[in-house]
Amino acid sequence: MSHLKRGSVAVVGAAESDLGKVAEHTSPLDLMAQATRRALDDCGLKMSDIDGLFAAVGQVRLSPLALAEYLRLKPNYFDGTIIGGSSFMAHIAHAQAAIEAGLCEVALIAYGSTQKTVSRTAAGRPEYNYYETPFKPFLPASAYAMAAARHMHEFGTTREQLAEVAVAARQWALLNPKAWEKEPLSIEQVLNARMVSYPFTVRDCCLVTDGGGAIILTSAARAKTLKKKPVYVLGTGEAIGHATISNMENFVVTAAAESGPKAFKMAGVKHADVRMLSLYDAFTITPILFLEDLGFCPKGEGGRFVSGGDIAPGGKVAVNTSGGGLSYNHPGMYGLLVLIEAIRQVRGECDKRQVKNCDIALAHGNGGVLSSQCTVIFGSENTL
Repeated sequence: MSHLKRGSVAVVGAAESDLGKVAEHTSPLDLMAQATRRALDDCGLKMSDIDGLFAAVGQVRLSPLALAEYLRLKPNYFDGTIIGGSSFMAHIAHAQAAIEAGLCEVALIAYGSTQKTVSRTAAGRPEYNYYETPFKPFLPASAYAMAAARHMHEFGTTREQLAEVAVAARQWALLNPKAWEKEPLSIEQVLNARMVSYPFTVRDCCLVTDGGGAIILTSAARAKTLKKKPVYVLGTGEAIGHATISNMENFVVTAAAESGPKAFKMAGVKHADVRMLSLYDAFTITPILFLEDLGFCPKGEGGRFVSGGDIAPGGKVAVNTSGGGLSYNHPGMYGLLVLIEAIRQVRGECDKRQVKNCDIALAHGNGGVLSSQCTVIFGSENTL
């Protein structure tokens, strides 16, 4: 996507659906529609303005068709790319390409999940894998646990350092009224919690919640005419490494090492310019891997980088200020909520958890079992 133009499109609307545990008989499409209405209200556009539609939902086959039907839309352009939780970062790049090409003018990206209400298994039954399923892994936890164990073996990363990620996320969550978790968390509580798949306890693992969200993008020119301050797309990068964990070449290097440089090259910014990081935290190992692979610290130093409260409120680097998938919400494919927090930080809408002078924020999505990695760098008008 290197041909895309820095700052040519902007996010103008962003909203969550109801989160946590939603009303009985609510469908994923209900949540997507709810979030869409809220995102439209956020920017002052109408449903009839939407002519580009992007959706990826594990519970809904043919997601773009189902959402278009539900919203009574006939989009000029649509995309159902589904590569797990990073799908929505990819959708931003694809929407930008479509808007630049004149294929659509106002693009909606939406997601919804009721995995807590209907159970995670009912929301998405795992496929049978002839090379992995006979060994009875507890997926996805066991796959990420293998990466964590390898990182510990190669670099001396400790369980306490993994726990630091969960504790920092909880501290941010306590500043977010919408966060699912409301009680403080200590390193000892993480370590002593029920073991799920070594080295992970249940507190190293993301939440299982309902929820969804929607964002609306349009051209930079049109964005300037709308209600809220535009949040410009400065850079994007997409990469895939594998589908199954048994085919991951190196458990401690993800495809974020490819998507990150692409996004930074397009954005034309340095790591020191990024004021806030919104990183997909399905498990405590993922922010550590992404901080390394995106270039914020050397490979193998991620455990030390997150220690001592350095990614918590008041720390050196603001990471996952919503509370992340570990303490805020994680409705299946969490990437759209990762984006929404970064967007709100650039807008300056995060109240007690707001990062000062947040002109540039990075949102990074992860899909599958460390399989797909997509990076988006957002900027305020000051960055153009």
